[in-house]
Amino acid sequence: MEKKVLIIIPSYNEEENVVRVFETCQQKNEYHYLFINDGSTDKTGQLLDQHSIPHVDLVQNLGIGGAVQTGYKYAYEHDFDIAVQFDGDGQHDINYVKNIIDPILRDEADFVIGSRFIQEMEGNFQSSGARRMGIKLISFFIRLMTKVKVYDTTSGFRAVNKKIIKEFANNYPSEYPEPITTTRMLKKGYRLKEVPVLMHERQGGTSSIGSWKNVYYMINVILNILLVDGR
Repeated sequence: MEKKVLIIIPSYNEEENVVRVFETCQQKNEYHYLFINDGSTDKTGQLLDQHSIPHVDLVQNLGIGGAVQTGYKYAYEHDFDIAVQFDGDGQHDINYVKNIIDPILRDEADFVIGSRFIQEMEGNFQSSGARRMGIKLISFFIRLMTKVKVYDTTSGFRAVNKKIIKEFANNYPSEYPEPITTTRMLKKGYRLKEVPVLMHERQGGTSSIGSWKNVYYMINVILNILLVDGR
């Protein structure tokens, strides 16, 4: 039986990218797509309407956690077997979705992270040195709490199976969702696999995490990891 796969694409003020990302996604018509317009104040919503792109409009900005959870709620309510998080800024490559969902299809993992750091790839976009150091620090604390080494702790290119779709539809953090949910799912005993993926530099617009937030981000994400409840 063929599995139903939903690609969840959170988008906040992505007018420079949203149409291009959808056109790229259409190369793979075996998947279903859902853009989450997270209360954008630019033309993102207008462009989604004009180009008849499947989407949900949130009446206010909920942040990345709320936007992604909206996608998981949709996946759960519409009985999808696998959900894939896919950034709306053009960084993720649709050709690697098959690599991310394959361990789930083969029942080797319950959730899969697309990683920049487990295999060198020519042309792979790497974030700043400070951010990579931060990722290593987060990795250390996740391993401290779960005994599992996670390399790309902040990657938003991830896939989960039906059980975790239900988990995330009911409970998903509004802040620091990737490292927090990774820690929580590992503590619950779910199986994780990381696979190498190619990521591109943001094609337009600006990231929601500015450099001035890095120290604040690091302190809070580590504190939240230490407080994760695995029940």
